[in-house]
Amino acid sequence: MSMRYFLRVLAILLLAFFTFLMVRLTLPYTAMNSGVSFLVTKQRIYHISYWRISFYTHVFTSCLVLIAGFTQFNPWLLRRYPKVHRRVGWIYLITVVGISGPAAFVMAWHANGGLPARTSFTFLSLLWMLFTFYAGWKVVKKDFATHGAFMFRSYALTLSAITLRLYTYISAFLPLAASPREIYVTTAWLSWVPNLIIAEMLIRSGWVEKIYKSPLSVS
Repeated sequence: MSMRYFLRVLAILLLAFFTFLMVRLTLPYTAMNSGVSFLVTKQRIYHISYWRISFYTHVFTSCLVLIAGFTQFNPWLLRRYPKVHRRVGWIYLITVVGISGPAAFVMAWHANGGLPARTSFTFLSLLWMLFTFYAGWKVVKKDFATHGAFMFRSYALTLSAITLRLYTYISAFLPLAASPREIYVTTAWLSWVPNLIIAEMLIRSGWVEKIYKSPLSVS
């Protein structure tokens, strides 16, 4: 087994594990109770109906997006089951652009941490929708290499849901000389900016283009 193959399998397993954890973390919110987990910090705005609707919409659809995106960069699936790839890809695109992304944008304006955190999450939601929409536009135009690159950028931003919680969890165990607000603002930016940088490095290395080198019909 080559090191590259081993690292790819390890990355897939880790991604599957963290996606499973995200689904588990989402389940308590089905109780629609304001005292559940993160909602404890949102007591002052939980009564605002549009925020509450956006929160539950984003939380529940983001799990679908994580799972759908997980299937989009598998060369074996692309070659053997292109119809599955296309259908799941369109589910991902429609959910991000039409449902989860707009809900995230609304939530961003009420984010904890003040203006710096709100700015971060606003940029995140806008780029998420923009990259995903552009990826869909490019697949319609049969520009598969560009489509794959922007889907990869989009999914890097989707993974911010995991990295945000990972950084938050790690920071709770570190003796950081910073206030909770400062830590939250920092993790708000760390949750997606490094993801996008790593995605860009992989795209420029040609890794994504190799996956999408076989044109797929969009019919």
